[in-house]
Amino acid sequence: MKWTDTLDIAIELAEAHPDVDPTQIRFTDLMEKVLALQGFNDDPKRCGERILEAIQQAWIDEIE
Repeated sequence: MKWTDTLDIAIELAEAHPDVDPTQIRFTDLMEKVLALQGFNDDPKRCGERILEAIQQAWIDEIE
């Protein structure tokens, strides 16, 4: 997965962290969780606030 795979990342995060409320997560913690996902293999330097916002929103949508 790459940073642009926001929906795939959100699905993986929802499955890996069912106890985490994505509306309350800090971007630093979100980035760490994404980097720890199995199958994620993109450069951490390519991540920015817009990407993290998109992942967070997709994760919120996924659990609703």
